[in-house]
This record gives sequence, structure tokens and C-alpha cells, in this order.
Amino acid sequence: MPKLNATELEQLLHESFPEMRQDTWRVEHVEDGFVRIRMPFHKSNLRPGNTISGPALMTLADTTMYVAILAVIGPVMMAVTTALNINFMRKPGAGDIIAECRLLKLGSRLAVGDVAMYADGDDEMAAHATCTYSIPPRDQRPD
Repeated sequence: MPKLNATELEQLLHESFPEMRQDTWRVEHVEDGFVRIRMPFHKSNLRPGNTISGPALMTLADTTMYVAILAVIGPVMMAVTTALNINFMRKPGAGDIIAECRLLKLGSRLAVGDVAMYADGDDEMAAHATCTYSIPPRDQRPD
């Protein structure tokens, strides 16, 4: 059972990262080891060719993984990315992007996840990422 629900995760992100636009992402669904996030379309995410940029997709993948981990372990904000590998598979047009993360391994110090990203309404994957996070030891986490 997740420790944090979608509303709590969004609130935590906005409180922890106040410089982030409030409309940057929406946590749509949370289960144990799975989250779905929507990145609403914003013209700042476009690159030439009217497609969502690679950096926007990488940020979405990283954020989705972070949210999936926090949903399970709670507000351990110092969990950090140690590796992110992304494959761009199709050019997503100007529109919302949906990211779904499944945690493949969640240990006491390391988490590995798989993030699939789709243009809203498209069944074909636009990008795929694998992410690894380092989780601080329990004795270094705030209670």
C-alpha cells in the first residue's frame, strides 16, 4: 500500500520545489510500485519541428521515477538519481505526455524503475527510460 496518495505527492512536490510551475505535472494514479503522471502541454516544452523536447521528456521520466519511490517510502526527499537511460522512439506532437513508472526493484538503498512515456491518446510509446535512484540509509532520513 502506498504511503502517499496522488494529492499528497503533488503537494509534496510543490512544497519541496517552489520554483516549479504549478501546472508542470499532475499525478493521476498511484498504486504500490506504480504511478502515472501527466505533463500538460506547455509551449516551453517544444523544440523545432513542433515536438516535445528531449530534455522535457528526460525531466518527466526522472520526476515520475522520483514520485513512484516517494509514494512507497514516504517523503524521503534526498533520494537522488544515479542513472537515467532514455530511448526516444517516436516524435510526440504538441500535446500532453503521459508517463507510467513501474518500480522493478526497491531495496533499502537502491531503486530501479522503468518509465514508459506516451503522447496523450497514442498507444505507441514515444520514449522509454530506465532509472536508478540512491536512497539514503534509514538512519539519515528525517522522521
